[in-house]
Amino acid sequence: MMAGTKAGGRKAAETNRRKYGKDFYANIGREGGKNGRTGGFAANPMLARIAGAKGGRLSKRGPAKKTLEARAAAEKK
Repeated sequence: MMAGTKAGGRKAAETNRRKYGKDFYANIGREGGKNGRTGGFAANPMLARIAGAKGGRLSKRGPAKKTLEARAAAEKK
């Protein structure tokens, strides 16, 4: 029995490639990428910034070391 072992995984991968072609795993990944519908923060960096600011205000760990304004001023230098 090899189920759940590295050797079993390699054997299964080899079988999949033999049955479905050498690009079997690339095709699976391509399908997954096409089916994505959320967009997420990568699609809207401003939304990520707003969400991060909300999280920072709600943080239970105390105030941040630097404020957003201080960081902005440091970046301008």
